[in-house]
Amino acid sequence: MSDDDGRPPSPDPRRGPASDEGVLTRLRTAEEGPLLFVREVLTSALAVLAVGLLLFAVSGVWPPMVAVESGSMEPHMHKGDLVFITGPERFAPDASVEGTAVVTAETGAEVDYRKFGGPGSVIVYDDPGAGGPPIIHRAMLWVDEGENWYDRANPEYMSADNCRELANCPADYAGFITKGDNNPRYDQVSGIADPVRPEWVQGVARVRIPLLGWVRLTLANSMATTTPVAPVSLDSVESVESGESVGSVDVMPDAAATDDVPTNDATTNDAPTIEATAADAPTAPLQVEPSALSELSVTVTPMRAGALAA
Repeated sequence: MSDDDGRPPSPDPRRGPASDEGVLTRLRTAEEGPLLFVREVLTSALAVLAVGLLLFAVSGVWPPMVAVESGSMEPHMHKGDLVFITGPERFAPDASVEGTAVVTAETGAEVDYRKFGGPGSVIVYDDPGAGGPPIIHRAMLWVDEGENWYDRANPEYMSADNCRELANCPADYAGFITKGDNNPRYDQVSGIADPVRPEWVQGVARVRIPLLGWVRLTLANSMATTTPVAPVSLDSVESVESGESVGSVDVMPDAAATDDVPTNDATTNDAPTIEATAADAPTAPLQVEPSALSELSVTVTPMRAGALAA
């Protein structure tokens, strides 16, 4: 039969199915049903990916957003805020410490450089010897190796009468002295962190978005698991009694972080375990002999899951 008899030609079996283009067309034009749902999901995912890539291109660090986990930076940052950060060497002001984009509060007060309600830069840093998530605090001073920085420091933020009585003085190495705006003392005085080396700085805070960080914190809390921890030493009680807090931040979950949770090797099956509830709370102060602390094993539920610390 000839091709001009009025019937359409038979499809060529060697070609791919004509339905390929049909599916894309239906996906693009669907107004209801599963195809509409798939299109909306793909569109949202692509939009989020595009925004993430744009923020990464600007910030130069991943993740470019961190959620504040405590109130140590109040009133300028609050728990649940989402903070946009840039790389530690990006967009460096003229007054920044050489090799970084960080302006200390000491220098910021002289040149009128202010961020988040105070002089100097607010940084996110991670002290590898301290453990826990990264911390978001203000850079107060830059000290050189071997420097006696007692005379440069604000006496209101210390608990010593001279350098010999001051922790990390003279400085063992060059780094930043930091402090939470809502904390009474420097981090390096209260034992929160050692002087912050430049390579510990993960980012410089640029923009704060109120409340949006609660989404990330809620997801992190929902992933938290009950984890045994070692007893707290008596040496760390002083900083707790002073009312200081650590401005930690929650960033992208790190699977490796959950593998490095410290365990108490000294705990045995015979060691007593404490389980406290509101109904069992004592009405009088609880007094425990120091010698008994090493025999205790406490189970707690951490508020962070695989988090780096603001």
